[in-house]
Amino acid sequence: MSEPDDLPVAGTAVLLRAAERGFEVLMMRRPDRGSFPGAWVFPGGKVEQHDRRDGDDEQDHARRAAVRETFEEVGLVITDPVVVSRWQPPVEAPVRIRTWFFLADAPDAQDSALRISADEVVDAAWVTPADALRKHSAGEWMLFPPTWVTLHQLTRFESTEEALSAGGVARHFSTRVVESDLGTAFEWEGLRLETGSLPWRIVPS
Repeated sequence: MSEPDDLPVAGTAVLLRAAERGFEVLMMRRPDRGSFPGAWVFPGGKVEQHDRRDGDDEQDHARRAAVRETFEEVGLVITDPVVVSRWQPPVEAPVRIRTWFFLADAPDAQDSALRISADEVVDAAWVTPADALRKHSAGEWMLFPPTWVTLHQLTRFESTEEALSAGGVARHFSTRVVESDLGTAFEWEGLRLETGSLPWRIVPS
């Protein structure tokens, strides 16, 4: 099935910083309204007109949006984010936005440096990918599938350098929703995320 080219586009920044146990990622909780209400997400948002440049492609536009939104939402300046994935939403999604995910090093990002946008962010925290997944499994945090899968993939790495070196080429995820007796699952090529109960789990598709 061909993917529509006329969807709105967004960019998301997965910020990494070194920690005693490998590295941490910056997560933030959305308000109980708007996009992803109540969910813990990475900074990011839709591409705006001033993110576009003649001669650049969609990935470039999304990268600028990720940089801009990170500064607007949490006050951090990032440079040279590395693309890691592109997420095509399922046809069932009430709002369909194609989103590019980028990894970015944030070596000097301390908790005191965060300047949270009260209109867009309720809370923010630096956590290891494994701890974020544990909070979700315990029912403490709400995550959406692209965020969960990204965190799960990051658990393979032991340092920010190792994670960043694995980026540079976008893996494309075209999401399909599958219903069964076990509940809802999300499928991509070679991958299936079963979300019928906690903890979520990944199995080959």
